[in-house]
Amino acid sequence: MKKLTFLVLCLEGIAVSFNVAASSALIPSIASHFQVTEFAAGKMTWLYMLPYGVAALFYGPLARAFDAKKIEVIFFSLFSLANIFCAFSKDIYFFFASRFLTGLFGSCITPLTLILIANQVDSTKRGKYVGVFFSATFLSSLAGLFLSGFIHWRLIYLIPGFAGLIIALLVYGFLPSFKPPMKEKISNYRAALSDRRILQIFAYIFLVSVFYHGIQQWLGVYFARDFAFGQLTISMLITLTSFSGIFGEAIGGVMSDKFGRTKTIKIGTALMIFSVAALIFKPNLYTLIFIMIAWGLGWTFNHVGLSTILTDLPKKFVNESASLNSGVRFLAGGLGALVGGLLMQKSFTFGLSIFGLMLFGLLFVEDFLLKAKGA
Repeated sequence: MKKLTFLVLCLEGIAVSFNVAASSALIPSIASHFQVTEFAAGKMTWLYMLPYGVAALFYGPLARAFDAKKIEVIFFSLFSLANIFCAFSKDIYFFFASRFLTGLFGSCITPLTLILIANQVDSTKRGKYVGVFFSATFLSSLAGLFLSGFIHWRLIYLIPGFAGLIIALLVYGFLPSFKPPMKEKISNYRAALSDRRILQIFAYIFLVSVFYHGIQQWLGVYFARDFAFGQLTISMLITLTSFSGIFGEAIGGVMSDKFGRTKTIKIGTALMIFSVAALIFKPNLYTLIFIMIAWGLGWTFNHVGLSTILTDLPKKFVNESASLNSGVRFLAGGLGALVGGLLMQKSFTFGLSIFGLMLFGLLFVEDFLLKAKGA
């Protein structure tokens, strides 16, 4: 893969990721602006993630029928416009609708990127490419989170909106065409999900995504309600998860190539369990700093290990696996955010305990779900 091609793909990932993590930190501020409760404003999380997950399932098959470049130009441009609509929303309902559209259109980037990496990069180097791509997205999340503590929330959506339109022009001008020859039917989902290993991998991805987002998407409200932190402190704490994630994706990618995908995933899960257990005891601010770093590293080790496994799957299933990766993660993430909201309304201690126990149980079935030669 040419460096310029990879750079353009990374720029798209940066634009899509800029306000994803920041949105959870901004729930208290957006709720206050539109004069609704924090749990009502929190609906914007799953209203983004659920359409993202559903739409992502279509991009892999579409890449067999149409030029991936054209797909990215069209849908990435629509994603950028939807962000601009978010920025100029006059009420919470228009904002919800705009977030729905950003999820619908923004979900094209990650599946198509993984498809291109799987088809154009040697298997011994894929972990590095996957790691660098997701490190760029986490760097973008870090920037968005950091800025969310200082600038008006509308700018968090306006920035990727206008930047995205410029990047769409770069995609049109510099990304080469990627239309594969039609040697098989457009969709292989039925055959892919008939493969036991693929089914087990995505069962694991679904579960870990539910548990992670059930916690992550409500951290901003947790810090506001139980710790009485202001917007700046909330944004900075959640920023640490993205800051550590920048290094976690890159380091985890190298670990996946050197030590194995499954070992990297297990280390990540263990770090996540430790972090949740520590959060339950409501530590002081300085301890929270280290917990957020460990939480970010844990998730990204898990994430990059799983993403690299997907690039190792049989070529005939690469498109479906890449789409399923985003689709399952965001559908599960939206479900996790929804269920997390219900649990956290009862008690954050109760909700964190439930998700922590689920992660602990997942640690014991990882070998079964992910076991495969070379993993």
